[in-house]
Order: sequence, then structure tokens, then C-alpha cells
Amino acid sequence: MTVFWTPLADITFEEEIDFILRKWNTKEAEKFIDLVDEFKKVLSSNPYMGKISEKGQVRMFVLSKQTTVFYEVFEDKKRIDLQLFWNNSKGPKELEKYL
Repeated sequence: MTVFWTPLADITFEEEIDFILRKWNTKEAEKFIDLVDEFKKVLSSNPYMGKISEKGQVRMFVLSKQTTVFYEVFEDKKRIDLQLFWNNSKGPKELEKYL
């Protein structure tokens, strides 16, 4: 399956990188980018590995202690849409606005 980035996924990924750079350093940001790249590879061949969210269509996967990624699988299109990278330190109420 092809992994597609939604505009919101692009924005929230960049926000996570910025957060990592502010809190840690470039090396940690590069590790996060590598982690996301590896996740995309695994996800493309195993799209249902994430837990189904309460909304029913969106899946979630804890990428690291700090970050959860949300995505949706479109079997008929053979496509996976990355929806959102979520910093787990943010409150769940704020997350509801996105899902």
C-alpha cells in the first residue's frame, strides 16, 4: 500500500520536529525522522497494526513515548493516509478537535 501524507500530517510532523529541536537536539530530531521512515515502511505492508480509535475509521499507533500517529486505511484505493502526529504531552481534549 502507498502511504500518503495529508496536509495536517505534514504540519504536525513539522511541529514534532520543532518540539524535539527545542527540547533536545538535531541528533534526536534525526532519530525521530528515521523512526517515522521505518514506521512508513512497516505500515505499508501491515496497515492494520495500529489500534482502531473510538471514531471507528482512524487507527492510532504509539510511535514513541512522546508521539502517536493517526492514520486511515483505504483498502479499495490501496492507500494509507497519515492524518496526524500527536505529541502525547498535549491534552486529549485538544486531540478531539482533530479527529
